[in-house]
Amino acid sequence: MSQDDLIYDWNRLPGSHDYAAATVELNDETLRDGLQNPSVTDPPIEKKVELLHLMVDLGIHALDIGLPGAGPRAYEACVALARQIRDRGLPIEANAAARTVRADIEPVARIQQEIGLNLELATFIGSSPIRQYAEDWDVDRILVASRDAIEFAVSEGLEVMYVTEDTTRSRPRTLARLFSAAVEAGARRICLADTVGHATPHGVRRLVRFAKDFAAGTGEPVKIDWHGHRDRGFGLANALAAIEEGVDRVHATALGIGERIGNVEMDLLLVNLHLLGTHDHPIDRLAEYCRVTADMCGVEIPHNYPVIGDDAFRTGTGVHAAAIIKAMQKGDGWLEDCVYSGVPASLVGRGQIIEISPVSGLSNVRYWLDEHGYDAGDEALCEALFRLAKGCDHTLSRGEIESEIARVQAARA
Repeated sequence: MSQDDLIYDWNRLPGSHDYAAATVELNDETLRDGLQNPSVTDPPIEKKVELLHLMVDLGIHALDIGLPGAGPRAYEACVALARQIRDRGLPIEANAAARTVRADIEPVARIQQEIGLNLELATFIGSSPIRQYAEDWDVDRILVASRDAIEFAVSEGLEVMYVTEDTTRSRPRTLARLFSAAVEAGARRICLADTVGHATPHGVRRLVRFAKDFAAGTGEPVKIDWHGHRDRGFGLANALAAIEEGVDRVHATALGIGERIGNVEMDLLLVNLHLLGTHDHPIDRLAEYCRVTADMCGVEIPHNYPVIGDDAFRTGTGVHAAAIIKAMQKGDGWLEDCVYSGVPASLVGRGQIIEISPVSGLSNVRYWLDEHGYDAGDEALCEALFRLAKGCDHTLSRGEIESEIARVQAARA
């Protein structure tokens, strides 16, 4: 039977968004927004360069190399990343963040001019009423700062992405004024920022439509980015909603690390876009991308983290294991991968793992023994391990299993 015969895909029914026909770029914010998380370690430059190469290997289109105006350490890292892209001819575009102040923009321009690599400036300023009230700003002041920053950046030869912080809590008339001023000053990309993770997918759709209507009316080739956070748990869903509404680029970070509890997870976004037919670049190095990020930033990958976590393709449940084993016996790798998994393990260079636990059946035991070089036809041994599993409160470790095997073998001697 064909794969289409075996899976009825409600995601692809008529009227669904045609992801295969969609074009969206990905902007990796791990080395800027990701490092703003209060619990991570800012890694050494050589580790940032290693991650840069993994971004390229995954087909990520652009990255934020950092905020060079933050200080000497940040500046040096940005220079090193820009030089690596230039010297290796890496097929990835670079942008750098800055507040809407010349002191932040000047280091970005200096890097572009010294390294000879085109950089896009991501210049940001708060736009929501609550931010205005807290800062004692008004819209006129934001307009003046935005125009001055963008005009200065353009005069220095920088392409400009104008980022309205807290876009998802900003008034439409304010956004219209700010967007208009930004485009008139020379910005050709607008970034819609869900800075505090406030938006729902419905809100995202309405905001993106508003922004696209604005862009269409400018007469300029203005692109739209989406930058989301996951404070309410909607990060990935919001990113997909933005893509369905036609944004040009989506921002995300490895493992979702970022300010507070983080951003859209780049790894999960890649998996979903690959499965939906949008991202056709191989993602078999995704686990390595996540492991390098976790190691260099000092974060743990939860065991139940989707796709990458230790338990993503691991089961000790009898019914699940039996189905996977039967699929294996048919000699069909796709069937093995998909009978009890919504993400094929092979897609990210992994495989199915069957353990022995209190909810296992004898098929788990026999499979484990065979997989580890023991006699799966030894009924007494199988029964001993089965009894051990049923009497414990956890999945058996390899050490526990091999201790029981040794006990059974010793009793026969």
